[in-house]
Formats: sequence, C-alpha cells, structure tokens
Amino acid sequence: MTAKFLLDTNVISEPLRPQPSAGIMRRLREHEGEMAIPALVWHELRFGCARLARSRRRAAIERYLDDVVRESFPILEYDWQAADWHGLERARLAAAGRTPPFVDGQIAAVAHVNDLVLITANKADFNDFKGLRVKRWH
Repeated sequence: MTAKFLLDTNVISEPLRPQPSAGIMRRLREHEGEMAIPALVWHELRFGCARLARSRRRAAIERYLDDVVRESFPILEYDWQAADWHGLERARLAAAGRTPPFVDGQIAAVAHVNDLVLITANKADFNDFKGLRVKRWH
C-alpha cells in the first residue's frame, strides 16, 4: 500500500498516553500501511525521549520508537521541493502578518509535496498554509 497520510507528532505519540484517544487508535489500525511521518517528527520524538531521565517510561518510549514507529512508518525527508514550497509559503504568510512556527511549515511542506493528508490534533497550527489538506482523527 502507498502512503496517504502524514502524521504529526501529537498523533504518532498518542499510543504512549495513559488514556489514548479511542478514535485515533482506531484510525491508526484502519490505515495501517497508509501512513508516514516526516523526519522532523522523528526528530521531535527522539529529542523528547532523550530529554527524559533514565527510567522504565523512557525505556518503553525508546522501544516504541525503535520497534514500532521506525519499523512501521516510512520517514519522509524535508527535501529541496519541500524547502521550495515552504519558502514560498513562509514569504506569503509573512507578508500577511502571519508567522507559523518554522517546524510546522516544514511538516506542512513534507505533506504538501508528497500529496498527503496531514493528520494532527492541532489543526489550527496548519490552517494558514495554502493547498494543504489537514484532518483530525479524534
């Protein structure tokens, strides 16, 4: 199967929550093999985990990242096409007085150039990007 969805950090980390969203968990199962993550999300996951003190929780997160995420989801690069789209969108938004976080622009760009629907819990973070398809799975 080919990827249809790009998952934001808050979606891919949902299974680690004490009470994961039933809706997100159902969609993750339903769309198995149709999801990818951007390298930027991989960075956010690794960075967040590395900042934790050594503990059983950190070990469990490391296992989830290595055994589930890295093995199950293609990790897409922020390449020159994404950088090009991002640069143009960033200039357009800056001219309109809107400056979304840089990393959100990078994530949006990876979704856009790969023609994927971006799945996030924070849809408002991506609403200003032109031509981007964004959905929530809650």
